[in-house]
Amino acid sequence: MKIQTTRFGEIELDDNKLISFPRGILGFDHLKAYFLMDYKDTPIKWLQSRDDPDVAFMVVDPFLFFPDYVPELSQVEKNLLEIQDPADLAVLAIMNVDRNQKQPVTLNLQAPLVFNANDMKGFQVVLEKSKFSVKEAVAV
Repeated sequence: MKIQTTRFGEIELDDNKLISFPRGILGFDHLKAYFLMDYKDTPIKWLQSRDDPDVAFMVVDPFLFFPDYVPELSQVEKNLLEIQDPADLAVLAIMNVDRNQKQPVTLNLQAPLVFNANDMKGFQVVLEKSKFSVKEAVAV
């Protein structure tokens, strides 16, 4: 399938690489399907909406910057993800870049994106008891 995007132009999309977020992402509840795209030769990826060419998030594996990060999911959340093997749990953090701030690059570690890497279905979870915030500074 081919889709048109604002940032990347027309892209050939492999349906097997779609990540389904049945509840959407906070603030984008109406958008349910996304796919990951590499960003140059970096660990950063783009999470592009399949259905809205203007919506894409920069995301990254949070453990690269915060090795002590442990997003504790409730049993209900684990059941929703249908995780059989802990290695199937994938976690991404939305990256924010604002060059006008003292700390221009931050990660949202309080509301990570979690999904089952086998069935590519997930959701954004809000970690209410996390010591991490929605704007954790990243040294770049």
